[in-house]
Amino acid sequence: LFLPLQSQLSQALNGLSDRAKEAKEFLVQLRNMVQQIQENSVEFEACLVAQCDALIDALNRRKAQLLSRVNKEHEHKLKVVRDQISHCTVKLRQTTGLMEYCLEVIKENDPSGFLQISDALIRRVHLTEDQWGKGTLTPRMTTDFDLNLDNAPLLQSIHQLDFVQMKVSSPVPAPPILQLEECCTRNNSATLSWKQPPLSTVQVEGYILELDDGNGGQFREVYVGKETMCTVDGLHLNSTYSARVKAFNKTGVSPYSKTLVLQTAEDPQSEEQSLPFPVPLERSQLRRMSPFSSTLNLQPSFAGRSYFELRSSAHQLSLHSSLQSLNSAGELSSSGIPPGSRLCVPVAWFSFDPSSAHADIIFSNDNLTVTCNSYDDRVVLGKTGFSKGLHYWELSIDRYDNHPDPAFGVARVDVLKDAMLGKDDKAWAMYVDNNRSWFMHNNSHTNRTEGGITKGATVGVLLDLTRRTLTFSINEDQQGPVAFENLEGLFFPAVSLNRNVQVTLHTGLPVPEFYTSRSAGP
Repeated sequence: LFLPLQSQLSQALNGLSDRAKEAKEFLVQLRNMVQQIQENSVEFEACLVAQCDALIDALNRRKAQLLSRVNKEHEHKLKVVRDQISHCTVKLRQTTGLMEYCLEVIKENDPSGFLQISDALIRRVHLTEDQWGKGTLTPRMTTDFDLNLDNAPLLQSIHQLDFVQMKVSSPVPAPPILQLEECCTRNNSATLSWKQPPLSTVQVEGYILELDDGNGGQFREVYVGKETMCTVDGLHLNSTYSARVKAFNKTGVSPYSKTLVLQTAEDPQSEEQSLPFPVPLERSQLRRMSPFSSTLNLQPSFAGRSYFELRSSAHQLSLHSSLQSLNSAGELSSSGIPPGSRLCVPVAWFSFDPSSAHADIIFSNDNLTVTCNSYDDRVVLGKTGFSKGLHYWELSIDRYDNHPDPAFGVARVDVLKDAMLGKDDKAWAMYVDNNRSWFMHNNSHTNRTEGGITKGATVGVLLDLTRRTLTFSINEDQQGPVAFENLEGLFFPAVSLNRNVQVTLHTGLPVPEFYTSRSAGP
Protein backbone atom coordinates (compact mmCIF):
# COMPACT_ATOMS: atom_id res chain seq x y z
CA LEU A 1 0.00 0.00 0.00
CA PHE A 2 2.87 2.39 0.81
CA LEU A 3 4.69 2.07 -2.49
CA PRO A 4 1.70 2.68 -4.77
CA LEU A 5 0.79 5.81 -2.80
CA GLN A 6 4.38 7.03 -2.90
CA SER A 7 4.44 6.52 -6.64
CA GLN A 8 1.13 8.36 -7.03
CA LEU A 9 2.37 11.33 -4.95
CA SER A 10 5.59 11.46 -6.94
CA GLN A 11 3.65 11.67 -10.20
CA ALA A 12 1.44 14.40 -8.79
CA LEU A 13 4.52 16.37 -7.69
CA ASN A 14 5.97 16.07 -11.16
CA GLY A 15 2.82 17.59 -12.62
CA LEU A 16 2.82 20.35 -10.00
CA SER A 17 6.50 20.99 -10.68
CA ASP A 18 5.70 21.46 -14.36
CA ARG A 19 2.99 24.01 -13.44
CA ALA A 20 5.41 25.82 -11.13
CA LYS A 21 7.99 25.96 -13.88
CA GLU A 22 5.38 27.38 -16.29
CA ALA A 23 4.34 29.92 -13.64
CA LYS A 24 7.95 31.10 -13.24
CA GLU A 25 8.29 31.46 -17.00
CA PHE A 26 4.96 33.32 -17.09
CA LEU A 27 6.17 35.71 -14.36
CA VAL A 28 9.30 36.38 -16.39
CA GLN A 29 7.06 37.08 -19.40
CA LEU A 30 4.90 39.47 -17.35
CA ARG A 31 7.97 41.31 -16.02
CA ASN A 32 9.25 41.63 -19.57
CA MET A 33 5.82 43.00 -20.57
CA VAL A 34 6.12 45.66 -17.85
CA GLN A 35 9.41 46.74 -19.32
CA GLN A 36 8.00 46.64 -22.86
CA ILE A 37 4.93 48.64 -21.83
CA GLN A 38 7.13 51.33 -20.31
CA GLU A 39 9.28 51.50 -23.44
CA ASN A 40 6.24 51.52 -25.74
CA SER A 41 4.60 54.21 -23.62
CA VAL A 42 7.61 56.50 -23.93
CA GLU A 43 7.74 55.89 -27.68
CA PHE A 44 4.00 56.43 -28.11
CA GLU A 45 4.01 59.61 -26.02
CA ALA A 46 6.86 60.97 -28.12
CA CYS A 47 4.95 60.17 -31.30
CA LEU A 48 1.77 61.78 -29.93
CA VAL A 49 3.67 64.93 -28.91
CA ALA A 50 5.26 65.10 -32.36
CA GLN A 51 1.88 64.74 -34.09
CA CYS A 52 0.26 67.41 -31.88
CA ASP A 53 3.26 69.71 -32.37
CA ALA A 54 2.88 69.27 -36.13
CA LEU A 55 -0.79 70.28 -35.85
CA ILE A 56 0.16 73.30 -33.74
CA ASP A 57 2.85 74.29 -36.29
CA ALA A 58 0.30 74.00 -39.11
CA LEU A 59 -2.16 76.13 -37.14
CA ASN A 60 0.53 78.73 -36.44
CA ARG A 61 1.43 78.87 -40.14
CA ARG A 62 -2.23 79.32 -41.03
CA LYS A 63 -2.51 81.95 -38.31
CA ALA A 64 0.38 83.86 -39.87
CA GLN A 65 -1.27 83.65 -43.30
CA LEU A 66 -4.59 84.91 -41.95
CA LEU A 67 -2.90 87.74 -40.05
CA SER A 68 -1.12 88.70 -43.26
CA ARG A 69 -4.47 88.98 -45.03
CA VAL A 70 -5.85 91.09 -42.19
CA ASN A 71 -2.79 93.36 -42.38
CA LYS A 72 -3.26 93.73 -46.13
CA GLU A 73 -6.89 94.64 -45.59
CA HIS A 74 -5.81 97.08 -42.89
CA GLU A 75 -3.25 98.73 -45.17
CA HIS A 76 -5.72 98.91 -48.03
CA LYS A 77 -8.38 100.60 -45.90
CA LEU A 78 -5.85 103.10 -44.55
CA LYS A 79 -4.58 103.88 -48.06
CA VAL A 80 -8.08 104.50 -49.41
CA VAL A 81 -9.03 106.73 -46.48
CA ARG A 82 -5.74 108.65 -46.55
CA ASP A 83 -6.03 109.18 -50.31
CA GLN A 84 -9.54 110.53 -49.78
CA ILE A 85 -8.28 112.79 -46.96
CA SER A 86 -5.54 114.15 -49.22
CA HIS A 87 -7.91 114.67 -52.14
CA CYS A 88 -10.55 116.33 -49.97
CA THR A 89 -7.93 118.57 -48.27
CA VAL A 90 -6.70 119.87 -51.64
CA LYS A 91 -10.25 120.57 -52.83
CA LEU A 92 -11.12 122.26 -49.54
CA ARG A 93 -8.01 124.47 -49.75
CA GLN A 94 -8.96 125.47 -53.32
CA THR A 95 -12.55 126.13 -52.26
CA THR A 96 -11.47 128.23 -49.28
CA GLY A 97 -9.09 130.27 -51.44
CA LEU A 98 -11.86 130.91 -53.98
CA MET A 99 -14.24 131.99 -51.21
CA GLU A 100 -11.67 134.43 -49.77
CA TYR A 101 -10.98 135.88 -53.23
CA CYS A 102 -14.70 136.31 -53.92
CA LEU A 103 -15.19 138.11 -50.60
CA GLU A 104 -12.40 140.52 -51.53
CA VAL A 105 -13.99 141.14 -54.93
CA ILE A 106 -17.36 141.86 -53.31
CA LYS A 107 -15.68 144.53 -51.17
CA GLU A 108 -14.22 146.17 -54.32
CA ASN A 109 -15.58 149.70 -54.83
CA ASP A 110 -14.77 149.84 -58.54
CA PRO A 111 -18.02 148.79 -60.35
CA SER A 112 -16.35 148.52 -63.74
CA GLY A 113 -13.66 146.15 -62.44
CA PHE A 114 -16.30 144.04 -60.64
CA LEU A 115 -18.40 143.72 -63.79
CA GLN A 116 -15.41 142.51 -65.77
CA ILE A 117 -14.77 139.48 -63.56
CA SER A 118 -18.15 138.80 -61.92
CA ASP A 119 -19.50 136.41 -64.61
CA ALA A 120 -16.33 134.34 -64.63
CA LEU A 121 -16.29 134.20 -60.83
CA ILE A 122 -19.94 133.09 -60.69
CA ARG A 123 -19.27 130.27 -63.16
CA ARG A 124 -16.19 129.22 -61.20
CA VAL A 125 -18.15 129.21 -57.92
CA HIS A 126 -20.89 127.02 -59.47
CA LEU A 127 -18.30 124.71 -60.97
CA THR A 128 -16.54 124.34 -57.64
CA GLU A 129 -19.86 123.67 -55.90
CA ASP A 130 -20.68 120.95 -58.46
CA GLN A 131 -17.34 119.31 -57.70
CA TRP A 132 -18.61 118.80 -54.15
CA GLY A 133 -21.55 116.86 -55.57
CA LYS A 134 -23.13 113.61 -54.53
CA GLY A 135 -20.67 111.05 -53.23
CA THR A 136 -17.75 113.41 -52.72
CA LEU A 137 -18.40 113.67 -48.99
CA THR A 138 -19.14 109.96 -48.60
CA PRO A 139 -16.40 107.70 -47.24
CA ARG A 140 -15.02 105.39 -49.92
CA MET A 141 -14.20 102.71 -47.38
CA THR A 142 -16.02 101.24 -44.41
CA THR A 143 -14.34 100.84 -41.04
CA ASP A 144 -15.59 97.28 -40.67
CA PHE A 145 -13.49 94.31 -41.71
CA ASP A 146 -15.54 92.02 -43.96
CA LEU A 147 -13.67 88.97 -42.75
CA ASN A 148 -15.24 86.25 -40.64
CA LEU A 149 -13.06 83.36 -39.55
CA ASP A 150 -14.88 80.07 -40.03
CA ASN A 151 -13.26 78.02 -37.28
CA ALA A 152 -16.23 75.74 -36.49
CA PRO A 153 -15.10 72.82 -38.71
CA LEU A 154 -11.60 72.94 -37.20
CA LEU A 155 -12.92 73.07 -33.63
CA GLN A 156 -15.20 70.15 -34.40
CA SER A 157 -12.26 68.20 -35.82
CA ILE A 158 -10.21 68.97 -32.72
CA HIS A 159 -13.03 67.79 -30.46
CA GLN A 160 -13.30 64.61 -32.52
CA LEU A 161 -9.56 64.00 -32.48
CA ASP A 162 -9.13 60.60 -30.84
CA PHE A 163 -7.21 57.35 -30.98
CA VAL A 164 -8.22 54.74 -33.51
CA GLN A 165 -8.74 51.32 -31.94
CA MET A 166 -6.76 49.11 -34.26
CA LYS A 167 -7.44 45.67 -32.83
CA VAL A 168 -10.85 45.67 -31.11
CA SER A 169 -13.49 46.48 -33.73
CA SER A 170 -16.60 45.03 -35.28
CA PRO A 171 -16.44 43.47 -38.75
CA VAL A 172 -17.46 45.34 -41.90
CA PRO A 173 -21.11 44.97 -42.95
CA ALA A 174 -22.30 42.36 -45.41
CA PRO A 175 -23.29 43.48 -48.93
CA PRO A 176 -26.84 44.93 -49.01
CA ILE A 177 -29.56 43.14 -50.96
CA LEU A 178 -31.59 45.09 -53.53
CA GLN A 179 -35.31 44.51 -52.87
CA LEU A 180 -36.40 44.01 -56.44
CA GLU A 181 -40.07 43.63 -55.55
CA GLU A 182 -40.06 47.21 -54.18
CA CYS A 183 -38.13 48.78 -57.08
CA CYS A 184 -40.42 50.56 -59.53
CA THR A 185 -40.67 53.43 -62.02
CA ARG A 186 -43.26 56.11 -62.59
CA ASN A 187 -43.19 59.13 -64.87
CA ASN A 188 -39.64 60.50 -64.72
CA SER A 189 -38.40 58.76 -61.58
CA ALA A 190 -36.97 55.41 -60.56
CA THR A 191 -37.13 54.18 -56.97
CA LEU A 192 -34.49 51.83 -55.57
CA SER A 193 -34.86 49.91 -52.32
CA TRP A 194 -32.41 47.69 -50.43
CA LYS A 195 -31.88 45.95 -47.08
CA GLN A 196 -29.27 44.09 -45.06
CA PRO A 197 -29.11 40.28 -45.28
CA PRO A 198 -31.66 38.72 -42.88
CA LEU A 199 -29.07 36.91 -40.69
CA SER A 200 -26.61 39.78 -40.51
CA THR A 201 -25.95 41.11 -36.98
CA VAL A 202 -23.22 43.62 -37.89
CA GLN A 203 -24.08 47.24 -37.11
CA VAL A 204 -24.55 49.47 -40.18
CA GLU A 205 -24.10 53.25 -39.98
CA GLY A 206 -25.21 54.08 -43.51
CA TYR A 207 -25.36 53.24 -47.20
CA ILE A 208 -23.77 54.56 -50.39
CA LEU A 209 -25.81 54.37 -53.61
CA GLU A 210 -23.91 54.67 -56.90
CA LEU A 211 -25.05 55.06 -60.53
CA ASP A 212 -23.06 55.17 -63.74
CA ASP A 213 -23.57 57.81 -66.43
CA GLY A 214 -25.83 55.74 -68.68
CA ASN A 215 -23.03 55.13 -71.16
CA GLY A 216 -21.11 52.43 -69.32
CA GLY A 217 -18.87 55.01 -67.65
CA GLN A 218 -17.59 55.19 -64.10
CA PHE A 219 -19.92 54.91 -61.12
CA ARG A 220 -20.41 57.95 -58.90
CA GLU A 221 -22.10 58.47 -55.54
CA VAL A 222 -25.64 59.82 -55.71
CA TYR A 223 -26.67 59.25 -52.10
CA VAL A 224 -25.01 58.72 -48.72
CA GLY A 225 -27.28 58.24 -45.71
CA LYS A 226 -29.01 55.91 -43.28
CA GLU A 227 -32.22 55.20 -45.18
CA THR A 228 -32.84 52.24 -47.49
CA MET A 229 -34.86 53.84 -50.28
CA CYS A 230 -33.95 56.48 -52.87
CA THR A 231 -35.67 58.09 -55.87
CA VAL A 232 -33.61 59.24 -58.87
CA ASP A 233 -35.03 61.68 -61.47
CA GLY A 234 -33.97 63.04 -64.85
CA LEU A 235 -32.40 60.06 -66.60
CA HIS A 236 -31.94 60.08 -70.39
CA LEU A 237 -34.42 58.39 -72.69
CA ASN A 238 -33.53 55.01 -74.16
CA SER A 239 -30.41 54.65 -72.00
CA THR A 240 -29.13 51.86 -69.77
CA TYR A 241 -27.96 52.75 -66.26
CA SER A 242 -26.33 50.50 -63.69
CA ALA A 243 -26.97 50.92 -59.96
CA ARG A 244 -25.31 49.38 -56.94
CA VAL A 245 -25.22 49.98 -53.19
CA LYS A 246 -22.83 49.25 -50.34
CA ALA A 247 -22.99 49.60 -46.55
CA PHE A 248 -20.47 51.09 -44.15
CA ASN A 249 -19.66 51.40 -40.44
CA LYS A 250 -16.68 52.60 -38.39
CA THR A 251 -14.66 49.56 -39.38
CA GLY A 252 -15.00 49.93 -43.13
CA VAL A 253 -17.14 49.49 -46.23
CA SER A 254 -18.93 46.35 -47.38
CA PRO A 255 -18.59 44.81 -50.83
CA TYR A 256 -21.10 46.05 -53.41
CA SER A 257 -24.54 44.57 -53.85
CA LYS A 258 -25.54 42.87 -57.08
CA THR A 259 -25.68 45.38 -59.93
CA LEU A 260 -29.17 46.44 -60.99
CA VAL A 261 -29.61 47.53 -64.62
CA LEU A 262 -32.16 50.26 -65.34
CA GLN A 263 -33.42 50.69 -68.91
CA THR A 264 -35.15 54.02 -69.50
CA ALA A 265 -38.32 53.94 -71.58
CA GLU A 266 -38.64 54.75 -75.28
CA ASP A 267 -42.40 55.23 -75.03
CA PRO A 268 -43.26 58.49 -73.19
CA GLN A 269 -46.76 57.17 -72.49
CA SER A 270 -45.63 54.11 -70.52
CA GLU A 271 -47.36 53.58 -67.20
CA GLU A 272 -45.93 52.70 -63.82
CA GLN A 273 -44.10 49.40 -63.88
CA SER A 274 -42.89 47.25 -61.03
CA LEU A 275 -40.33 44.54 -61.29
CA PRO A 276 -41.87 41.08 -61.22
CA PHE A 277 -40.54 38.78 -58.54
CA PRO A 278 -38.42 36.76 -58.74
CA VAL A 279 -36.18 38.56 -61.24
CA PRO A 280 -32.71 37.55 -62.49
CA LEU A 281 -30.36 39.07 -59.93
CA GLU A 282 -27.59 40.03 -62.33
CA ARG A 283 -29.55 41.96 -64.99
CA SER A 284 -32.91 43.28 -63.83
CA GLN A 285 -34.55 46.17 -65.69
CA LEU A 286 -36.56 49.19 -64.60
CA ARG A 287 -38.47 50.95 -67.37
CA ARG A 288 -38.77 54.73 -67.03
CA MET A 289 -40.95 57.60 -68.21
CA SER A 290 -39.21 59.83 -70.75
CA PRO A 291 -37.21 62.60 -69.00
CA PHE A 292 -37.28 66.30 -69.83
CA SER A 293 -33.73 67.00 -68.69
CA SER A 294 -30.30 65.60 -69.33
CA THR A 295 -29.01 66.03 -65.79
CA LEU A 296 -29.05 63.27 -63.23
CA ASN A 297 -30.93 64.60 -60.21
CA LEU A 298 -31.42 62.96 -56.87
CA GLN A 299 -34.54 63.12 -54.75
CA PRO A 300 -34.10 61.14 -51.54
CA SER A 301 -37.28 60.13 -49.77
CA PHE A 302 -35.47 60.94 -46.52
CA ALA A 303 -32.74 63.00 -44.95
CA GLY A 304 -29.24 62.38 -46.23
CA ARG A 305 -26.44 63.76 -48.41
CA SER A 306 -26.99 63.69 -52.14
CA TYR A 307 -24.55 64.18 -55.02
CA PHE A 308 -26.37 67.38 -55.97
CA GLU A 309 -26.81 68.59 -52.39
CA LEU A 310 -30.61 68.63 -52.40
CA ARG A 311 -31.99 71.04 -49.85
CA SER A 312 -35.63 72.06 -50.39
CA SER A 313 -38.36 69.51 -49.84
CA ALA A 314 -40.91 72.06 -51.07
CA HIS A 315 -39.27 72.05 -54.48
CA GLN A 316 -39.27 68.25 -54.46
CA LEU A 317 -43.03 68.07 -53.88
CA SER A 318 -43.70 70.79 -56.45
CA LEU A 319 -41.50 69.04 -58.97
CA HIS A 320 -43.13 65.64 -58.48
CA SER A 321 -46.68 67.01 -58.75
CA SER A 322 -45.84 69.21 -61.74
CA LEU A 323 -44.24 66.32 -63.62
CA GLN A 324 -47.18 64.05 -62.93
CA SER A 325 -49.67 66.63 -64.18
CA LEU A 326 -47.48 67.46 -67.18
CA ASN A 327 -47.12 63.81 -68.23
CA SER A 328 -50.80 63.01 -67.67
CA ALA A 329 -52.13 66.17 -69.33
CA GLY A 330 -52.37 64.49 -72.70
CA GLU A 331 -51.69 66.68 -75.72
CA LEU A 332 -48.77 69.09 -75.63
CA SER A 333 -48.52 72.34 -77.56
CA SER A 334 -46.07 72.68 -80.45
CA SER A 335 -43.49 74.10 -78.05
CA GLY A 336 -43.79 71.06 -75.82
CA ILE A 337 -45.63 72.96 -73.06
CA PRO A 338 -49.33 72.42 -72.19
CA PRO A 339 -51.23 75.63 -73.04
CA GLY A 340 -51.76 77.82 -70.00
CA SER A 341 -49.46 75.79 -67.80
CA ARG A 342 -46.22 76.74 -66.07
CA LEU A 343 -43.16 75.01 -67.51
CA CYS A 344 -41.76 72.56 -64.93
CA VAL A 345 -38.77 70.38 -65.61
CA PRO A 346 -36.53 68.12 -63.54
CA VAL A 347 -33.96 70.36 -61.88
CA ALA A 348 -30.42 69.94 -60.60
CA TRP A 349 -29.20 71.01 -57.19
CA PHE A 350 -25.54 71.94 -57.23
CA SER A 351 -22.99 74.19 -55.56
CA PHE A 352 -19.81 76.00 -56.55
CA ASP A 353 -16.74 73.84 -57.22
CA PRO A 354 -13.65 74.70 -55.12
CA SER A 355 -11.48 72.21 -57.02
CA SER A 356 -11.70 74.10 -60.33
CA ALA A 357 -11.95 77.68 -59.01
CA HIS A 358 -9.21 80.31 -58.94
CA ALA A 359 -7.19 80.24 -55.73
CA ASP A 360 -8.39 83.75 -54.78
CA ILE A 361 -12.04 82.64 -54.54
CA ILE A 362 -13.34 82.36 -50.95
CA PHE A 363 -16.08 79.78 -50.25
CA SER A 364 -18.64 79.59 -47.42
CA ASN A 365 -22.17 78.32 -46.72
CA ASP A 366 -21.44 74.78 -47.99
CA ASN A 367 -19.86 76.23 -51.17
CA LEU A 368 -23.06 78.10 -52.08
CA THR A 369 -21.64 81.56 -51.24
CA VAL A 370 -18.49 83.00 -52.84
CA THR A 371 -16.43 86.17 -52.77
CA CYS A 372 -12.80 86.96 -53.60
CA ASN A 373 -9.71 88.29 -51.85
CA SER A 374 -8.40 90.05 -54.97
CA TYR A 375 -9.30 93.34 -56.65
CA ASP A 376 -9.04 91.55 -60.00
CA ASP A 377 -11.87 89.45 -61.44
CA ARG A 378 -11.68 85.74 -60.65
CA VAL A 379 -13.82 82.91 -62.03
CA VAL A 380 -15.61 80.08 -60.19
CA LEU A 381 -17.65 77.29 -61.83
CA GLY A 382 -20.56 75.18 -60.63
CA LYS A 383 -20.04 71.51 -59.85
CA THR A 384 -22.56 70.30 -62.46
CA GLY A 385 -22.21 70.55 -66.24
CA PHE A 386 -25.17 70.55 -68.65
CA SER A 387 -25.37 69.31 -72.23
CA LYS A 388 -29.14 68.94 -72.71
CA GLY A 389 -32.39 70.19 -71.25
CA LEU A 390 -33.66 73.38 -69.62
CA HIS A 391 -31.86 74.71 -66.53
CA TYR A 392 -32.42 77.80 -64.38
CA TRP A 393 -30.53 79.11 -61.35
CA GLU A 394 -30.24 82.42 -59.51
CA LEU A 395 -27.54 84.37 -57.71
CA SER A 396 -28.43 86.81 -54.95
CA ILE A 397 -26.12 89.80 -54.42
CA ASP A 398 -25.11 89.70 -50.74
CA ARG A 399 -22.53 92.49 -50.94
CA TYR A 400 -21.89 95.13 -53.62
CA ASP A 401 -19.31 97.87 -52.88
CA ASN A 402 -17.71 100.54 -55.08
CA HIS A 403 -19.72 99.65 -58.22
CA PRO A 404 -17.80 96.62 -59.56
CA ASP A 405 -18.78 94.61 -62.70
CA PRO A 406 -19.53 90.99 -61.72
CA ALA A 407 -20.32 88.65 -64.60
CA PHE A 408 -22.75 85.71 -64.68
CA GLY A 409 -23.28 82.98 -67.26
CA VAL A 410 -21.89 79.65 -68.43
CA ALA A 411 -18.46 78.43 -69.45
CA ARG A 412 -16.41 75.47 -70.57
CA VAL A 413 -14.42 73.71 -67.89
CA ASP A 414 -11.13 75.15 -69.28
CA VAL A 415 -12.26 78.80 -69.20
CA LEU A 416 -9.73 81.43 -68.07
CA LYS A 417 -9.96 81.74 -64.29
CA ASP A 418 -8.02 85.02 -63.87
CA ALA A 419 -10.09 87.32 -66.09
CA MET A 420 -13.65 88.58 -66.32
CA LEU A 421 -16.09 85.93 -67.54
CA GLY A 422 -16.56 86.34 -71.30
CA LYS A 423 -13.06 87.63 -72.06
CA ASP A 424 -12.18 84.42 -73.93
CA ASP A 425 -14.09 82.13 -76.27
CA LYS A 426 -14.82 79.62 -73.48
CA ALA A 427 -17.50 81.69 -71.70
CA TRP A 428 -20.86 83.33 -72.47
CA ALA A 429 -21.77 85.97 -69.88
CA MET A 430 -23.64 89.09 -68.83
CA TYR A 431 -21.61 91.59 -66.83
CA VAL A 432 -23.48 94.28 -64.95
CA ASP A 433 -22.84 97.34 -62.80
CA ASN A 434 -25.24 99.49 -60.80
CA ASN A 435 -26.80 101.10 -63.90
CA ARG A 436 -26.59 98.82 -66.96
CA SER A 437 -25.47 95.48 -68.35
CA TRP A 438 -23.73 94.06 -71.41
CA PHE A 439 -23.41 90.59 -72.93
CA MET A 440 -19.88 89.38 -73.61
CA HIS A 441 -18.27 86.43 -75.40
CA ASN A 442 -14.69 86.27 -76.71
CA ASN A 443 -14.19 89.88 -75.48
CA SER A 444 -17.02 91.13 -77.72
CA HIS A 445 -19.44 93.43 -75.89
CA THR A 446 -23.05 93.62 -77.15
CA ASN A 447 -26.59 94.68 -76.21
CA ARG A 448 -26.06 97.38 -73.63
CA THR A 449 -29.22 97.37 -71.51
CA GLU A 450 -30.32 99.84 -68.86
CA GLY A 451 -30.88 98.46 -65.37
CA GLY A 452 -28.24 97.30 -62.92
CA ILE A 453 -27.78 95.59 -59.58
CA THR A 454 -27.43 96.62 -55.96
CA LYS A 455 -27.10 94.72 -52.71
CA GLY A 456 -30.11 92.41 -52.41
CA ALA A 457 -30.68 92.08 -56.16
CA THR A 458 -31.16 88.70 -57.85
CA VAL A 459 -29.60 87.68 -61.18
CA GLY A 460 -31.21 84.76 -63.01
CA VAL A 461 -29.50 82.55 -65.61
CA LEU A 462 -31.64 80.40 -67.92
CA LEU A 463 -29.84 77.87 -70.13
CA ASP A 464 -32.17 76.23 -72.67
CA LEU A 465 -30.14 73.58 -74.51
CA THR A 466 -33.23 72.34 -76.32
CA ARG A 467 -33.39 75.71 -78.11
CA ARG A 468 -29.64 76.24 -77.59
CA THR A 469 -30.13 79.69 -76.00
CA LEU A 470 -28.93 81.60 -72.93
CA THR A 471 -31.15 84.26 -71.31
CA PHE A 472 -30.63 86.50 -68.27
CA SER A 473 -32.91 88.24 -65.80
CA ILE A 474 -32.54 90.76 -62.98
CA ASN A 475 -35.06 90.67 -60.15
CA GLU A 476 -37.25 88.24 -62.16
CA ASP A 477 -37.49 90.54 -65.23
CA GLN A 478 -35.73 89.53 -68.44
CA GLN A 479 -32.60 91.63 -68.99
CA GLY A 480 -32.26 92.49 -72.67
CA PRO A 481 -33.01 90.08 -75.53
CA VAL A 482 -31.91 86.47 -75.75
CA ALA A 483 -28.22 86.81 -74.97
CA PHE A 484 -26.70 83.93 -76.95
CA GLU A 485 -27.94 81.37 -79.48
CA ASN A 486 -26.66 78.21 -81.18
CA LEU A 487 -25.04 76.89 -77.99
CA GLU A 488 -23.77 73.32 -78.19
CA GLY A 489 -21.65 71.14 -75.92
CA LEU A 490 -21.09 70.91 -72.18
CA PHE A 491 -21.61 74.08 -70.14
CA PHE A 492 -20.93 74.80 -66.45
CA PRO A 493 -22.61 77.60 -64.47
CA ALA A 494 -20.01 80.33 -63.96
CA VAL A 495 -19.44 83.62 -62.13
CA SER A 496 -16.59 86.14 -62.11
CA LEU A 497 -16.21 88.67 -59.29
CA ASN A 498 -13.71 90.56 -57.16
CA ARG A 499 -13.46 91.35 -53.46
CA ASN A 500 -16.17 94.02 -53.66
CA VAL A 501 -18.86 91.44 -54.45
CA GLN A 502 -20.32 88.45 -52.62
CA VAL A 503 -23.03 86.25 -54.16
CA THR A 504 -25.04 83.22 -53.05
CA LEU A 505 -26.17 80.49 -55.45
CA HIS A 506 -29.80 79.24 -55.49
CA THR A 507 -30.58 76.11 -57.50
CA GLY A 508 -33.47 73.68 -57.94
CA LEU A 509 -35.75 76.56 -59.04
CA PRO A 510 -38.73 76.52 -61.42
CA VAL A 511 -38.42 78.29 -64.77
CA PRO A 512 -39.44 81.99 -64.44
CA GLU A 513 -42.72 83.37 -65.73
CA PHE A 514 -41.20 85.59 -68.42
CA TYR A 515 -39.80 82.51 -70.17
CA THR A 516 -42.80 80.23 -69.80
CA SER A 517 -45.16 82.89 -71.16
CA ARG A 518 -42.85 83.49 -74.12
CA SER A 519 -42.46 79.73 -74.72
CA ALA A 520 -46.20 79.06 -74.62
CA GLY A 521 -46.78 81.64 -77.33
CA PRO A 522 -50.01 83.52 -78.09
